[in-house]
Amino acid sequence: MGQRAVRSRRTLFEREGELAAADEALNELTGLREDGNEPSERHRGALLAFAGRAGIGKTTLLAEVRRRAAAQGCTVLSARGGDQEQGVAFHVARQLLQPQLAGIAEAELRAQLGSWYAIVGPALGLCAPSEGAPPDQQGLRDGLDWVLTHLAVQRAPMLLVLDDAHWADPESLSWLAAFAPRVEELPLLLAVAYRPDELPDHAEAFRSLPGRAGQRPLDLEPLSAAAVAGLVREDLGTQADDVFCRECWAVTAGNPFEAVELTAKVRDRGLVPTEEGAHLLRDLAAAVKGSGLIARLERLGTSTVRFAWACAVLGTEIPPTLAAAVAGLGSEEAADAADALRGARILAGADTLEFVHPLIATAVYRAIPGAVRVALHGQAAWCVINEGLGPSAAARHLMETHPEGDNWVVQQLRAAARETQRAGAPDAARRYLARALREPPLLKERAAVLHELGCASLLTEPATTVNHLRAALEEPITDPELRHNIVYRLSQVLAHSDRLAEASETLAREIRVTGDARVRLRMQSEQFMWDAFRADEPDSPARSRRLARLADRLTGRDLTERYVIGLRAWDATLRGEPAHVALHHAERALAGGFRWAEADRGFEVPVLVALTFMYADRPGRTEELFAAGIADFESQGWHGAHLSFGYTLLGYVRYRRGRLAEAEDFARAGLRLAERVGAKTPVHWYAVGVIIEILLARGRVTEAAQIGEDHAFGAPFPAAVTFPDVQTVHGELLLARGLTKEAAAELEAAGRRLDPRGMRNPSWCPWQLHLARAERHDAPERAVATALEAVHRARQFGAPSAVGQALRAAADVSSGSARVKFLEESVSHLERSPAAYELACALVALGTELRRSGSPKEAAEHLYRGLDAAMQCGADGLGDEARAELAAAGLRPRRLHSTETDTLTAPERAAAALTARGRTTTEVAAELGTEEPAVVRLLSAVYRKLGTDRAGLAAALGRQTVR
Repeated sequence: MGQRAVRSRRTLFEREGELAAADEALNELTGLREDGNEPSERHRGALLAFAGRAGIGKTTLLAEVRRRAAAQGCTVLSARGGDQEQGVAFHVARQLLQPQLAGIAEAELRAQLGSWYAIVGPALGLCAPSEGAPPDQQGLRDGLDWVLTHLAVQRAPMLLVLDDAHWADPESLSWLAAFAPRVEELPLLLAVAYRPDELPDHAEAFRSLPGRAGQRPLDLEPLSAAAVAGLVREDLGTQADDVFCRECWAVTAGNPFEAVELTAKVRDRGLVPTEEGAHLLRDLAAAVKGSGLIARLERLGTSTVRFAWACAVLGTEIPPTLAAAVAGLGSEEAADAADALRGARILAGADTLEFVHPLIATAVYRAIPGAVRVALHGQAAWCVINEGLGPSAAARHLMETHPEGDNWVVQQLRAAARETQRAGAPDAARRYLARALREPPLLKERAAVLHELGCASLLTEPATTVNHLRAALEEPITDPELRHNIVYRLSQVLAHSDRLAEASETLAREIRVTGDARVRLRMQSEQFMWDAFRADEPDSPARSRRLARLADRLTGRDLTERYVIGLRAWDATLRGEPAHVALHHAERALAGGFRWAEADRGFEVPVLVALTFMYADRPGRTEELFAAGIADFESQGWHGAHLSFGYTLLGYVRYRRGRLAEAEDFARAGLRLAERVGAKTPVHWYAVGVIIEILLARGRVTEAAQIGEDHAFGAPFPAAVTFPDVQTVHGELLLARGLTKEAAAELEAAGRRLDPRGMRNPSWCPWQLHLARAERHDAPERAVATALEAVHRARQFGAPSAVGQALRAAADVSSGSARVKFLEESVSHLERSPAAYELACALVALGTELRRSGSPKEAAEHLYRGLDAAMQCGADGLGDEARAELAAAGLRPRRLHSTETDTLTAPERAAAALTARGRTTTEVAAELGTEEPAVVRLLSAVYRKLGTDRAGLAAALGRQTVR
């Protein structure tokens, strides 16, 4: 460490361009003007990357950047990847962040980190992992983002240095690479150095830099002959002649590390730096690296060599006492060895040892005989445990040992896997458990290890997880609870891999042999759930009858019973039973409560119960449950698929309420999260389907089609049932694009898939409504029959939104007085529902039909109401349609005389005044202390009395004082 510090103060030859880039970045970070005068308040961050081969001077350059940053008052965070520590999860993240937080009292730290404490604390070594479910990797990255952002703002300006990034652990490096594009928005300069040929794929972001860095890293080149001459003369004096200096350049190929080490060798040997001694340089250069370095090390004595080997095994930041224990040396003998290695410029530091350069560490490690190296790693693992550093610190050493059937090794690796898994590093846990399996474990523990391995692989390698869990079931298992947990997990991963039939069959086999009634009920509830999502279930009506009989007998005394009752509520919704029946069971399920982030349960049933309220026209209750559920996900650190489902379906709820702009925001947030999870996953299907429906409602057909094309939204569709049903959404998209025959074929296929399963509720899946519209040109009679069947089903369900929506579809395929009758009844139902967008559609359609049938006064009332409702919803396409109809009828908005507002009642005047000031109907309802549908009716009366629309109202009332 001391040696490297000395070298960092050397003149940096031929690095003027790199230092200029660093100075520019530091000046913008600290707010200094280019002339170095008074600082501005603007602190602009950047990413600065230096790339080059080993020994090219990256570390020295970073040290100079650190020195200059500290001189300008920057907070400096630094870390370094290590060849031996690559497998230690969050090793680099801990180096960076732990020193900034470790000295804070626990209470203060909890207050400072807030809800992130339990998520990032274990990863950073600030607290022990909790017993609950671990955060997902995206949630943990979000937490680390928050911590670093908070520190950067709180302690600005800040420099973050990462040396040897190519050796950083995957968890830390993936996080920093994803964070790097954000640094320009923060008072944070991120300086990274790496060997380009060794940089892993998940750190590609460092190769293409944002902003003023020129879209590429700064590549460090070897020094020229002149630069090496300057370096030699700086170290050895001006008496070094040209021939000697040029030979130094030739034997080192301009590598700065080798040139510095060579001059040190010349000085140690007392060699005169002139032409006469130049022929000796080649042998001296050979001693700097490779076999020459090892030969030099061996001349220091056996104890010193063994101490160096122990240090190479331990890696970086080496405690001398630990190195002595691994080497098997006494304290005095170890101290002598350390002194000798410092004198030979192999090690540096006192309280903590470090190799002078990674090249030396690598050479020493590779020189250790294979059997000795394995033994030293085993000794290091034992010493680490003995020092109280824990199984996670020992695990990387155990990974380097040979399997010998040692149960102690198995137990340490399992313990390390539990720690890293709970800290949010499942990949590291998977590596530890795979190694434990090769040890191998005792026969009676093999199933448990396979189960743990399957759980660790769940999110990253589902196919591998299935293999591990099935293998676990084939092992002798004496603990019934372990067997049940394996079955639960296996069915879960099969279901999430779109293998729902296998998930159901796995549970069915276990149900037949399980003697415990409560366990059997739990398995039945899981089977009912996966069957509810199966599009290929052979006898769905029979399953529904069994579920109904079972749910009616249960009281909801525990979570399993409430899950069964919740599934009964959802089944009633899908099948179109009366809405009050579905609501009754939903309330029963909620009576005892259940969280969305239960450690050993899926979140599916709580979501289904919440959606039951939405389809039954109680979206407010749905949003309450979603708010609590999403908060549950976030507090647990589940920011991947779980949070994507939450945001996507919350967007769908807003869409059903007619709040299309808000719905689009939520759905796009869900889609961004889904894209992280992966294409063609269930969460991705949901997100794309919802965003397409919202865009179609907003009248942006071209954009919806582009989204579908970008995300390959089409056949083959998933085996799982989704909401909205993706095949139906695809048919709706085809219909909106004018491809009626293709749309009809797609929608008929959706009907053939859903109808035999008894999924008859058009509120949940309106395939019949869109099919009727697709059929009306080529088969008008069939279109009417299809629509009327949908109306019949909607009336059975009974929710006003479902009936109103179905009646509007019937009107679309009817004509004459029947069309008007259907539309009037549709409006009547939709006015009693929360479906604001559907109401706007029905009003515009009714106004259009009345205008064409010669009823201009009634047409004006409905068109103005429909226009305002469309604008409130954000349905721009529908608004344009309403304006076109108003223009065709000569009903354009007109200026009002002040006396005309005297016809308004007090509530109408209040609503009109707030609307004229730009308030939405939601905001007006809140200010007036009433419901949103009542506000819509008030404004409809205003527009009817004044003969204007929202824009005309604002123009008229904007000049008046409205009491």
